[in-house]
Amino acid sequence: MTAKVIRVVIADDEPLIRAGIRMILTSAPDVEVVAEAGNGREAVEQARAHTPDVVLLDIQMPVMDGLSALGELRRAAPEVRALVLTTFGEKENVLRALGEGSAGFLLKDSAPGELIGAVRAAAAGDAYLSPGATRHVVDQLASGRAVARGEEARRRIAGLSERERGVLALLGEGLSNADAGRRLHMSEATVKTYVSRILAKLGCENRVQAALLARDAGL
Repeated sequence: MTAKVIRVVIADDEPLIRAGIRMILTSAPDVEVVAEAGNGREAVEQARAHTPDVVLLDIQMPVMDGLSALGELRRAAPEVRALVLTTFGEKENVLRALGEGSAGFLLKDSAPGELIGAVRAAAAGDAYLSPGATRHVVDQLASGRAVARGEEARRRIAGLSERERGVLALLGEGLSNADAGRRLHMSEATVKTYVSRILAKLGCENRVQAALLARDAGL
C-alpha cells in the first residue's frame, strides 16, 4: 500500500532558509512541499489555498509574525498542524507558541533527519519538541509561578482514572503512542484512544499542552 504523502507549507522570510528546508523535506519520499510563504499572512493564505497537513512557521517574519499566523491558522484551518521554527534566543516565544496550540517546535539548526521526523510526527497527530531546546523550556516552566501552576495542574488531573494518569505521565516524558503502548503493555490504538480521552477531559488542544500539564502536576 502506498504511504500517504505529507503536504507541507514552509513559511520563513529568508529565501535561503526556505530553499534549505525544501531540499531536506523533498529528500523524503513521503513529503511534498506544496507552497512557500515569506510572511505570516502569506502562510495563512497558502494554507487556505492548499490545505496542507503541516505548516512550518518561522516566528520572526514581517507583515504578520509566526505567532499571530498560528492564531489565524487555528481559526482558518484548524485541521492543519503547525510546527514552529525557533532559535535559542526566542524562549518566551516558544512558550507562547505552545500555549497557542502549536504541534511543537524545532530549532532552525536541527539535523535533516530531525526536521523530517518532526513533520511526520505532526502529520500523525503527535507533538514534537526539539531535544535541543526541550530542557530549556522545561527549566523556564519550572521557574516563577511553579507552585500555582502545580496546584492548578493537580486540580485539573484529579478527574482522571489511574490508567489515564499513567498515560498522561508518559506524555510528560515525551513518549509516542507506540512507545507508551510498549511501556504499558497496550496496543498503540488503545493508547491513542486514551490520549484523545485525556485531551478532552483536560481541555488540552494537543499532546504538548497535556505533557506540560503532566510536568506541572509532578507526574
